[in-house]
Amino acid sequence: MKAIVTGAGGFVGRHLVERLLAQGYRSVTVVDRSFPDGFCSDEPRVLRLVGAIEDQAVRTEALARSFDVLFHLAAVPGGAAEADPPLSRQVNLDATLDLFEEAAAAARRPRIVYTSSIAVLGNQLPDPVLDSAPLDPAMAYGAHKAMAELALADMHRRELVDAVGVRLPGIVARPPAPSGLKSAFLSNLFHAFRQGEAFTSPVSSAATFWLMSVGQCTANLAHGAKLDASLLPRNRTVTLPAIHCTMAALVAAVAHATDRSPQLVRYEPDAALERDFGVQPALVAAAAERAGFAADNSLAALVERVLQEL
Repeated sequence: MKAIVTGAGGFVGRHLVERLLAQGYRSVTVVDRSFPDGFCSDEPRVLRLVGAIEDQAVRTEALARSFDVLFHLAAVPGGAAEADPPLSRQVNLDATLDLFEEAAAAARRPRIVYTSSIAVLGNQLPDPVLDSAPLDPAMAYGAHKAMAELALADMHRRELVDAVGVRLPGIVARPPAPSGLKSAFLSNLFHAFRQGEAFTSPVSSAATFWLMSVGQCTANLAHGAKLDASLLPRNRTVTLPAIHCTMAALVAAVAHATDRSPQLVRYEPDAALERDFGVQPALVAAAAERAGFAADNSLAALVERVLQEL
Protein backbone atom coordinates (compact mmCIF):
# COMPACT_ATOMS: atom_id res chain seq x y z
CA MET A 1 0.00 0.00 0.00
CA LYS A 2 1.08 3.55 -0.76
CA ALA A 3 -0.45 6.58 0.96
CA ILE A 4 -0.60 10.36 0.98
CA VAL A 5 -1.32 12.06 4.31
CA THR A 6 -2.20 15.76 4.39
CA GLY A 7 -1.89 17.51 7.73
CA ALA A 8 0.76 14.91 8.57
CA GLY A 9 2.69 17.26 10.84
CA GLY A 10 -0.26 17.68 13.18
CA PHE A 11 -1.17 15.72 16.27
CA VAL A 12 -3.32 13.04 14.65
CA GLY A 13 -1.30 13.09 11.41
CA ARG A 14 1.99 12.22 13.11
CA HIS A 15 0.45 9.28 14.93
CA LEU A 16 -1.26 8.09 11.74
CA VAL A 17 2.00 8.11 9.76
CA GLU A 18 3.68 6.07 12.49
CA ARG A 19 0.85 3.53 12.35
CA LEU A 20 0.94 3.26 8.55
CA LEU A 21 4.69 2.65 8.58
CA ALA A 22 4.29 0.03 11.31
CA GLN A 23 1.63 -1.66 9.16
CA GLY A 24 4.14 -2.00 6.33
CA TYR A 25 3.06 0.71 3.90
CA ARG A 26 5.57 0.83 1.07
CA SER A 27 5.57 4.64 0.83
CA VAL A 28 3.91 7.55 2.61
CA THR A 29 3.93 11.05 1.16
CA VAL A 30 3.42 13.52 3.99
CA VAL A 31 2.23 17.10 3.43
CA ASP A 32 2.02 19.97 5.89
CA ARG A 33 3.07 23.57 6.46
CA SER A 34 5.74 22.36 8.90
CA PHE A 35 6.94 19.22 10.66
CA PRO A 36 8.43 18.61 14.09
CA ASP A 37 12.21 18.37 14.16
CA GLY A 38 13.35 14.95 13.04
CA PHE A 39 9.90 13.77 11.95
CA CYS A 40 10.52 10.68 9.77
CA SER A 41 13.82 12.20 8.65
CA ASP A 42 15.55 8.80 8.65
CA GLU A 43 12.65 6.85 7.12
CA PRO A 44 13.30 6.10 3.42
CA ARG A 45 9.64 5.28 2.78
CA VAL A 46 8.56 8.83 3.67
CA LEU A 47 8.58 11.77 1.26
CA ARG A 48 8.12 15.06 3.12
CA LEU A 49 6.51 18.00 1.31
CA VAL A 50 6.49 21.30 3.17
CA GLY A 51 3.72 23.61 2.03
CA ALA A 52 0.08 24.59 2.31
CA ILE A 53 -2.62 22.32 0.93
CA GLU A 54 -4.29 25.37 -0.65
CA ASP A 55 -1.20 25.76 -2.85
CA GLN A 56 -1.92 23.95 -6.12
CA ALA A 57 1.78 23.31 -6.74
CA VAL A 58 2.01 21.48 -3.41
CA ARG A 59 -1.02 19.34 -4.23
CA THR A 60 0.33 18.58 -7.70
CA GLU A 61 3.67 17.45 -6.30
CA ALA A 62 2.01 15.26 -3.69
CA LEU A 63 -0.29 13.59 -6.21
CA ALA A 64 2.50 13.01 -8.73
CA ARG A 65 3.63 10.01 -6.71
CA SER A 66 1.63 6.80 -7.14
CA PHE A 67 -0.76 6.15 -4.26
CA ASP A 68 -3.55 3.81 -3.20
CA VAL A 69 -5.13 5.92 -0.49
CA LEU A 70 -5.29 9.61 0.36
CA PHE A 71 -5.82 10.50 4.01
CA HIS A 72 -7.03 14.10 4.11
CA LEU A 73 -6.50 15.52 7.61
CA ALA A 74 -5.32 19.06 6.84
CA ALA A 75 -7.74 21.70 8.11
CA VAL A 76 -8.16 24.99 9.89
CA PRO A 77 -9.60 23.81 13.26
CA GLY A 78 -12.88 24.88 14.80
CA GLY A 79 -12.06 27.95 16.87
CA ALA A 80 -9.61 29.30 14.31
CA ALA A 81 -12.10 28.64 11.51
CA GLU A 82 -14.86 30.52 13.35
CA ALA A 83 -12.51 33.46 13.89
CA ASP A 84 -11.61 33.57 10.18
CA PRO A 85 -14.41 32.09 8.01
CA PRO A 86 -12.74 33.13 4.70
CA LEU A 87 -9.62 31.17 5.67
CA SER A 88 -11.79 28.24 6.68
CA ARG A 89 -13.48 28.30 3.30
CA GLN A 90 -10.13 28.51 1.50
CA VAL A 91 -8.65 25.51 3.31
CA ASN A 92 -11.54 23.43 4.63
CA LEU A 93 -13.70 23.73 1.53
CA ASP A 94 -12.08 25.12 -1.64
CA ALA A 95 -8.66 23.47 -1.31
CA THR A 96 -10.31 20.29 -0.03
CA LEU A 97 -12.61 20.01 -3.06
CA ASP A 98 -9.72 20.80 -5.41
CA LEU A 99 -7.68 18.06 -3.73
CA PHE A 100 -10.48 15.52 -4.17
CA GLU A 101 -10.88 16.36 -7.86
CA GLU A 102 -7.15 16.34 -8.52
CA ALA A 103 -6.76 13.00 -6.74
CA ALA A 104 -9.51 11.55 -8.93
CA ALA A 105 -7.62 12.77 -12.01
CA ALA A 106 -4.27 11.45 -10.75
CA ALA A 107 -5.34 7.88 -9.97
CA ARG A 108 -8.06 5.47 -10.98
CA ARG A 109 -10.85 5.81 -8.38
CA PRO A 110 -8.52 6.22 -5.38
CA ARG A 111 -9.65 5.51 -1.83
CA ILE A 112 -10.02 8.83 0.02
CA VAL A 113 -10.28 8.72 3.81
CA TYR A 114 -11.61 12.11 4.86
CA THR A 115 -11.58 13.32 8.46
CA SER A 116 -14.82 15.19 8.99
CA SER A 117 -16.07 16.24 12.42
CA ILE A 118 -18.98 15.94 14.79
CA ALA A 119 -19.19 19.71 14.33
CA VAL A 120 -21.39 19.00 11.28
CA LEU A 121 -24.13 17.94 13.72
CA GLY A 122 -24.20 21.29 15.53
CA ASN A 123 -25.08 21.92 19.17
CA GLN A 124 -28.84 21.23 19.14
CA LEU A 125 -28.52 17.46 19.25
CA PRO A 126 -31.29 14.87 19.62
CA ASP A 127 -30.99 12.37 22.48
CA PRO A 128 -29.72 9.88 21.59
CA VAL A 129 -27.78 10.86 18.48
CA LEU A 130 -28.43 8.27 15.76
CA ASP A 131 -27.05 7.92 12.25
CA SER A 132 -30.18 9.71 11.04
CA ALA A 133 -29.31 12.89 12.98
CA PRO A 134 -29.51 15.87 10.60
CA LEU A 135 -26.54 18.00 9.63
CA ASP A 136 -27.03 21.29 11.49
CA PRO A 137 -23.61 22.94 11.93
CA ALA A 138 -23.34 25.84 14.34
CA MET A 139 -19.92 27.09 13.19
CA ALA A 140 -18.17 27.80 9.90
CA TYR A 141 -15.89 24.82 10.55
CA GLY A 142 -18.82 22.41 10.74
CA ALA A 143 -20.54 23.99 7.74
CA HIS A 144 -17.48 23.61 5.52
CA LYS A 145 -16.91 20.05 6.72
CA ALA A 146 -20.54 19.21 5.89
CA MET A 147 -20.19 20.69 2.40
CA ALA A 148 -17.06 18.63 1.79
CA GLU A 149 -18.88 15.49 2.97
CA LEU A 150 -21.63 16.07 0.41
CA ALA A 151 -19.17 16.76 -2.40
CA LEU A 152 -17.17 13.64 -1.61
CA ALA A 153 -20.31 11.50 -1.55
CA ASP A 154 -21.29 12.87 -4.95
CA MET A 155 -17.85 12.08 -6.36
CA HIS A 156 -18.25 8.55 -5.05
CA ARG A 157 -21.67 8.28 -6.70
CA ARG A 158 -20.07 9.29 -9.99
CA GLU A 159 -17.40 6.61 -9.44
CA LEU A 160 -14.57 9.13 -9.45
CA VAL A 161 -13.29 8.16 -6.00
CA ASP A 162 -13.82 5.46 -3.41
CA ALA A 163 -14.90 7.59 -0.45
CA VAL A 164 -14.71 6.93 3.28
CA GLY A 165 -15.63 9.82 5.57
CA VAL A 166 -15.28 9.66 9.36
CA ARG A 167 -16.58 12.26 11.79
CA LEU A 168 -14.08 12.56 14.61
CA PRO A 169 -15.14 13.19 18.22
CA GLY A 170 -12.83 14.93 20.71
CA ILE A 171 -9.35 13.41 20.30
CA VAL A 172 -7.10 13.45 23.36
CA ALA A 173 -4.59 14.41 24.49
CA ARG A 174 -3.23 17.02 22.11
CA PRO A 175 0.05 18.79 22.97
CA PRO A 176 -0.30 21.71 25.42
CA ALA A 177 0.19 24.36 22.76
CA PRO A 178 -2.22 26.70 20.92
CA SER A 179 -4.22 24.54 18.49
CA GLY A 180 -7.16 26.70 17.46
CA LEU A 181 -9.50 24.13 18.98
CA LYS A 182 -12.12 25.33 21.44
CA SER A 183 -12.17 21.82 22.93
CA ALA A 184 -8.44 21.93 23.75
CA PHE A 185 -9.29 22.09 27.47
CA LEU A 186 -10.05 18.36 27.34
CA SER A 187 -6.44 17.65 26.43
CA ASN A 188 -5.08 20.27 28.82
CA LEU A 189 -6.74 18.41 31.68
CA PHE A 190 -4.48 15.40 31.08
CA HIS A 191 -1.35 17.54 31.02
CA ALA A 192 -2.30 19.36 34.22
CA PHE A 193 -2.90 16.15 36.17
CA ARG A 194 0.25 14.58 34.80
CA GLN A 195 2.23 17.55 36.15
CA GLY A 196 0.22 17.79 39.38
CA GLU A 197 -0.91 21.31 38.48
CA ALA A 198 -4.19 23.06 39.27
CA PHE A 199 -6.69 23.12 36.40
CA THR A 200 -9.61 25.44 35.76
CA SER A 201 -12.38 23.74 33.82
CA PRO A 202 -14.28 26.06 31.45
CA VAL A 203 -17.28 23.71 31.60
CA SER A 204 -19.29 22.37 34.54
CA SER A 205 -18.80 18.98 36.16
CA ALA A 206 -22.04 17.83 34.48
CA ALA A 207 -20.87 18.69 30.94
CA THR A 208 -20.87 15.68 28.61
CA PHE A 209 -18.55 14.74 25.74
CA TRP A 210 -17.64 12.17 23.11
CA LEU A 211 -13.97 11.26 23.46
CA MET A 212 -11.42 9.03 21.72
CA SER A 213 -7.72 8.43 22.28
CA VAL A 214 -5.40 9.32 19.42
CA GLY A 215 -4.33 5.68 19.24
CA GLN A 216 -7.91 4.53 18.68
CA CYS A 217 -8.44 7.38 16.23
CA THR A 218 -5.51 6.36 14.03
CA ALA A 219 -6.57 2.71 14.23
CA ASN A 220 -9.94 3.78 12.82
CA LEU A 221 -8.36 5.89 10.08
CA ALA A 222 -6.07 3.03 9.05
CA HIS A 223 -9.10 0.73 9.02
CA GLY A 224 -10.83 3.18 6.70
CA ALA A 225 -8.14 2.59 4.09
CA LYS A 226 -8.87 -1.13 3.83
CA LEU A 227 -12.51 -1.70 4.82
CA ASP A 228 -15.11 -3.16 2.50
CA ALA A 229 -16.73 -0.01 1.12
CA SER A 230 -20.07 -1.79 0.69
CA LEU A 231 -20.43 -1.68 4.48
CA LEU A 232 -20.77 2.11 4.44
CA PRO A 233 -24.06 4.02 4.13
CA ARG A 234 -24.98 5.87 0.94
CA ASN A 235 -23.61 9.17 2.20
CA ARG A 236 -20.20 7.46 2.66
CA THR A 237 -19.60 9.16 6.04
CA VAL A 238 -20.07 7.78 9.53
CA THR A 239 -19.93 9.30 13.01
CA LEU A 240 -17.31 7.29 14.87
CA PRO A 241 -18.29 5.52 18.09
CA ALA A 242 -16.79 7.19 21.14
CA ILE A 243 -16.67 7.15 24.92
CA HIS A 244 -19.53 9.23 26.32
CA CYS A 245 -18.75 10.74 29.71
CA THR A 246 -19.25 13.72 32.00
CA MET A 247 -16.48 16.12 32.94
CA ALA A 248 -16.73 14.86 36.51
CA ALA A 249 -16.21 11.25 35.37
CA LEU A 250 -13.26 12.25 33.21
CA VAL A 251 -11.66 14.19 36.07
CA ALA A 252 -12.15 11.22 38.43
CA ALA A 253 -10.64 8.77 35.93
CA VAL A 254 -7.59 10.94 35.19
CA ALA A 255 -7.09 11.68 38.88
CA HIS A 256 -7.19 7.97 39.71
CA ALA A 257 -4.79 7.01 36.90
CA THR A 258 -2.27 9.71 37.87
CA ASP A 259 -2.70 9.26 41.64
CA ARG A 260 -3.72 12.91 41.99
CA SER A 261 -6.57 14.57 43.84
CA PRO A 262 -9.68 15.59 41.89
CA GLN A 263 -9.50 18.77 43.98
CA LEU A 264 -6.89 20.04 41.54
CA VAL A 265 -9.86 21.03 39.36
CA ARG A 266 -11.84 24.22 39.87
CA TYR A 267 -14.97 24.75 37.78
CA GLU A 268 -15.62 28.12 36.15
CA PRO A 269 -18.13 27.30 33.37
CA ASP A 270 -18.32 29.39 30.21
CA ALA A 271 -21.96 29.11 29.11
CA ALA A 272 -21.24 29.54 25.40
CA LEU A 273 -18.38 27.03 25.42
CA GLU A 274 -20.45 24.48 27.32
CA ARG A 275 -23.35 24.95 24.91
CA ASP A 276 -21.07 24.15 21.97
CA PHE A 277 -18.87 21.44 23.52
CA GLY A 278 -20.46 20.17 26.71
CA VAL A 279 -23.99 18.99 25.94
CA GLN A 280 -23.34 15.89 23.86
CA PRO A 281 -25.97 13.22 24.60
CA ALA A 282 -25.71 9.47 24.18
CA LEU A 283 -24.32 8.37 20.81
CA VAL A 284 -25.44 5.32 18.84
CA ALA A 285 -22.92 4.93 16.00
CA ALA A 286 -24.46 1.83 14.47
CA ALA A 287 -23.31 2.45 10.88
CA ALA A 288 -19.70 2.94 11.93
CA GLU A 289 -19.73 -0.18 14.09
CA ARG A 290 -21.15 -2.24 11.22
CA ALA A 291 -18.24 -1.04 9.10
CA GLY A 292 -15.74 -2.17 11.74
CA PHE A 293 -14.90 1.13 13.44
CA ALA A 294 -14.58 1.10 17.22
CA ALA A 295 -14.37 3.24 20.35
CA ASP A 296 -11.87 2.83 23.16
CA ASN A 297 -12.89 -0.09 25.38
CA SER A 298 -13.88 2.06 28.37
CA LEU A 299 -13.22 5.46 29.93
CA ALA A 300 -10.55 3.93 32.18
CA ALA A 301 -8.91 2.26 29.16
CA LEU A 302 -9.00 5.54 27.22
CA VAL A 303 -7.33 7.42 30.09
CA GLU A 304 -4.62 4.79 30.53
CA ARG A 305 -3.93 4.76 26.80
CA VAL A 306 -3.74 8.54 26.60
CA LEU A 307 -1.32 8.74 29.52
CA GLN A 308 0.87 6.08 27.92
CA GLU A 309 0.82 7.99 24.62
CA LEU A 310 1.91 11.16 26.39
